Amino acid sequence: MENNLRQRSWSWWYLLLLLLFVPSMWVPFYNRIEPTFIGMPFFYWFQLALVIFGAVLTAGVYALTESE
Repeated sequence: MENNLRQRSWSWWYLLLLLLFVPSMWVPFYNRIEPTFIGMPFFYWFQLALVIFGAVLTAGVYALTESE
């Protein structure tokens, strides 16, 4: 198991994870009420969408890097 961890290296696919980090840390971008979606202010539904998108993106990056 320890040899397997040493063989893994950095991959360019990890840069896709920045798509999650940058908007989540830039609070002034989503700190507003409008536009609403099914009665939820933008602040809440954007965070919910970011969590769902993050789970899908993380699973995709994992699948792409695990096969290497």
